[in-house]
Amino acid sequence: MSDQTATAPDAPAPMTLLSADVDFEKAARLVVAYLNAYVPMALWSVTRVENGRQTFLFQDEDNGYQVGPGHSHRWEDSFCIHMAAGNAPAVAPDAQAIPRYATAGVNRTTSIGSYAGAVILEPHGNVFGAICGIDPANRSLDPALAQAGPLLTLFGQLLSMVVCGERGRETTATALLESQMAAEIDELTSLYNRRAWARFVSEEESRFRRLADPTVAVILDLDLLKSVNDTQGHAAGDRYIKLAGEALRRSVKSTDVVARLGGDEFAVLLRGCTEADADGAVARIYRALADRGVSGSIGWAPITVLKGFPAAIAEADAAMYAAKATRRLGRLDAHTPAP
Repeated sequence: MSDQTATAPDAPAPMTLLSADVDFEKAARLVVAYLNAYVPMALWSVTRVENGRQTFLFQDEDNGYQVGPGHSHRWEDSFCIHMAAGNAPAVAPDAQAIPRYATAGVNRTTSIGSYAGAVILEPHGNVFGAICGIDPANRSLDPALAQAGPLLTLFGQLLSMVVCGERGRETTATALLESQMAAEIDELTSLYNRRAWARFVSEEESRFRRLADPTVAVILDLDLLKSVNDTQGHAAGDRYIKLAGEALRRSVKSTDVVARLGGDEFAVLLRGCTEADADGAVARIYRALADRGVSGSIGWAPITVLKGFPAAIAEADAAMYAAKATRRLGRLDAHTPAP
């Protein structure tokens, strides 16, 4: 932990390096490095707010709280929620003297004597995340911290600008990728095929590392395809698969990625979908399948900073098999979502 008599920052912020052309991860790491050098605290981090939680994304590995990427707490328990709402000061050298900070839920697990933060906004004005600095010590005698408010505001605005640039590039990159994948289409369903799915997952994983946007992986396996093939013929089985593909495509957003992995297995990436929204999204898929006389078992899992894409997709696959086993035991009818 640093000396509380550190001088106020006198070097210029790296403004020339922070622009709409730099990606968010690089910009965030530059901000953290600068703040560590000129406004020392036990922890400076750039955080993401999603799924009702504040998740730490970018910070020094040797920070004083031993916080790593993916650590999180409830947004409503944080100091930053009050800072972002303008209900408490952005810089609080004696954080426990501020009523809203003193009563915040995060105090139950974390000792915070001083706090500083700045909000990071999405282009439409919603909260994307926050720059967050905390220290277990009361730093009322630290002039660097006392004078850090304008600098933090500037960095929050700059990172908001970078998010805006990322969103613009994201739209362009997605359109380009979709055009490149136009040939990677499953002939039977007109959905993306397994090869396209792997490419989309790779691209989404790269974007998730930078922005940690809420994303949910969904795996669907048809329940009765073999029976349809055996009793009605393979032409009927093909119609059954096509109906399933149609149900999937029409029950999710146009921006979601829908693929047939092969046989009777399908996969979906629900972009911008929180854990709270996932049950509703899966229920819509089940209803769309039922409306077309198709039975399937679905598993889903959220992508998280700690798990990443491969683990979440494996978790969704396991959940799908658990749902299928439940149906085979006769505990659910053919069109009811598994718990």
